[in-house]
Amino acid sequence: MTRAATALIDRTLADRLHRKARAERWSLSIDVFTAALEASTRKALAPDADARQVERFLESLHLEDLALACACAQGSEVAWEHFIREFRPGLYRAADAIDPSGGSRDLADSLYGELFGLDVRDGERRSHFRYFHGRSSLSTWLRAVLSQRHVDRLRSVRRQDPLPEDEAPGAIPAPANDVDPRQTGYVSLMRGSVTGAVAALPSRDRLRLRCYYAQSLTLSQIGRMLNESEATASRHLSRVRREVRVAVEKDLRAQQLTDQQITECFASVVADPAYLDVQELLGSEEGSDPGSDPSRKDAQLERSKGKVRSRAGEQ
Repeated sequence: MTRAATALIDRTLADRLHRKARAERWSLSIDVFTAALEASTRKALAPDADARQVERFLESLHLEDLALACACAQGSEVAWEHFIREFRPGLYRAADAIDPSGGSRDLADSLYGELFGLDVRDGERRSHFRYFHGRSSLSTWLRAVLSQRHVDRLRSVRRQDPLPEDEAPGAIPAPANDVDPRQTGYVSLMRGSVTGAVAALPSRDRLRLRCYYAQSLTLSQIGRMLNESEATASRHLSRVRREVRVAVEKDLRAQQLTDQQITECFASVVADPAYLDVQELLGSEEGSDPGSDPSRKDAQLERSKGKVRSRAGEQ
């Protein structure tokens, strides 16, 4: 860790993030958690990042997932039992999606051994959790690792296959240019800016985004829910997207980014969209009435979606 970055994660900030991560559930010390935060900061941000950038980045992390991963890497039985109970079913589902025949389940099982840290070097367990930095959710990271294991297996099996001719249909394309090492920093900046821009929207506009992107409703269904025509629903959704983009660009400029850097920020999330979790960005479900309380808004949304499904079934 660079001296500049370490100094920016002071004890007060570390204590607050430790509480926010609910790390006490796993008896995870502040020192161990702070070391994980510093490793994540070093991986994502430039050494000259200022205190505001570092704090915004750390606040954007999946802190509870990071605390759980740290506790599992430390060998906490309580944390490991929680991890197995909550994450194993999802990992098996991901394995079945990769290979419906069940051929990838052994990859999932072998991954648990790596996560637990069966490999011991110099008397220290080497858990694969040390590669998790909290920039994506733990479930997303696990699926990515499992997918990579599957690709590695295919490459190993096919290593001896003859290469196709350059002009053949199965020719191997030229590799893409290497990703800018600053990309992960841009992703974290975008994640914070987009989250803030979405949170600032009126509840009705957040509902539009949730219905379209998180609930996968059509414009016609959204229009019925909000008593609008399909064309009006489309216009409003386009307006909201423009407002979010303008707000994000404004926030990035406020952080002293140049136009070129802002362009690279947008390109970074296009190249790696997994870090922008739609469900998380949009928060909890909200109804169309901005003045209603949360419980009534949730009930109203469920009733509206039920009506839409009912009408769709009648057609």
